[in-house]
Order: sequence, then structure tokens, then C-alpha cells
Amino acid sequence: MRAKEPGAGRPGTVVARAAEAAARGLPALVLGLVLIGLWEAAIRLFHVSPFIVPAPSAILVTLGRDFGQLMLAAFVTAKEVLLGFLLSGLVGVAIALLIARFGLLGRALYPLIVLFQTVPKVALAPIFILWFGYELAPKILLIVVIAFFPVTLNMLAGLESVDPSLIALMRSVGASRNDIMRRVQIPQALPHLMSGLKIAITFSVIGAIVGEFAGASAGLGYMIQFASTQLDTALVFASLVVVSVVGVIFFYLVEWAERLAVPWAPKFDPLNRS
Repeated sequence: MRAKEPGAGRPGTVVARAAEAAARGLPALVLGLVLIGLWEAAIRLFHVSPFIVPAPSAILVTLGRDFGQLMLAAFVTAKEVLLGFLLSGLVGVAIALLIARFGLLGRALYPLIVLFQTVPKVALAPIFILWFGYELAPKILLIVVIAFFPVTLNMLAGLESVDPSLIALMRSVGASRNDIMRRVQIPQALPHLMSGLKIAITFSVIGAIVGEFAGASAGLGYMIQFASTQLDTALVFASLVVVSVVGVIFFYLVEWAERLAVPWAPKFDPLNRS
């Protein structure tokens, strides 16, 4: 039975961790408040029309007025993002493993994947709507084609970053190609994979909104389009705020998963930068 670390569970430790978490978020909070204050002042000083750019106070009022609708729309978009992200992660990892494991297939497949990534995804959205209708499927498919590539690319980088001498050592003890991949390459690739997943989750939010722009009856993308047709610029900005919050929440959930899955990987620490 492992002994508890000294100080674990003590109130002082909890307070210290809370203070550290607050210190991490304080610079961003201060900068955000300053920018919002400057934005509000500029709107009032230059008498900018609310149809062009609403003041932060008007956006806040709209958030309160339409909070229920925005939360329902956020739930729809969040479901699309989550399902599309999970599927894009699975597809990205599977393609990377195929390319790394089978050399001839990898040489044939990789250029086609790169070529496919050059296709504008906005152009694919109406095609997917035409094929699969206005329900969940076209949005998820669009998220997958947008978000799988950074997962594949980072996973491949991790699989190929293994020290050749370590692979030679594994071969010298009779390890098969599958053994080397399972015991050496995949563990080595996990930090790279998590980096790819953090990029993919941001792409997933973009993919969900683009899919809803192409055709939807619910979701934050639909809210943005509806508000623009009503010339309700404050509601457009309020929807963008909610989209941003959804994206930030998903990003930090992936980062939290990274800290659990690969605690040995280097992390960005704003408190201890040189």
C-alpha cells in the first residue's frame, strides 16, 4: 500500500493549488478585461452603430435575454463536436498506423491524403448535405475530414521519432514488427498524438459550425445565420462567444486527458517560463 505524500490532503495544499490555478488564469483574465473595456470605450466614444459592432454590454444583455436558446444550440453543436472529434481521432490514428506499418501502402496513401487536404472543406459541406440530409451525419463527416489530418500527421511523427538503436535492440532479441510498434513506437508516439488531438478539437468546432452553415435547423451555426438575417448583430456576437466557450472547454478537457494519459510529456507552463 503506497504511503501518502507529505502534505497531501491538507487544507494548505488545497489552497496552494487553488492559488496556483488562479495565477495561471490571471494574466489572461486581466488582458481580456482590458480589451473588453477598450472595446466598450471605443464603441461609446466613436458612436459606432450596433448594427456594425455591438458593445460588450449589449452582447452581455443578449446573452442573458437568449440564454436558454443559446444553451440549447450549444448542446447541439457540442454533441456534433464530440462525436466528430472522437471519430476523427480514431480515423487519424488508424491511418497513421497503416502508413507506418505497411511501407508500400503508406507511400501510396500519404500523398493522396495530402491531396485531399487541399480540397476546400467549405465546398464539401453542401455535397455532404446533399448526400446525407440535414441531420447529424453530414456534420460529423465534415468534422472528420477536417480534423483527422493533424491527428494522422502528429501520430506519424511520433511513430517515426523512435531512436533507431532502440528498434535495433528490439530486433536483436527477436521482436516482430508488430511487437516493436506495440511496445516501442506507440508509447513513444503518445505525446505527439495528444498534440494532434488538441489541434483536432479546435478544427472540430470549426467543422461543426461550417456544417451548420451549410444546412441545419439547430446549433450555434444556425443561430449565427438566423441572427444575421434578422440584423441582430448582438446575437451574432453572443453566439460567437458561446462557440468560443465551447471550444475552450473542449480544448482543456483534451489537455486534462493528456496530463492523465502522458504525464511524462513536456507541458506548456506559463508560470515557469524562462
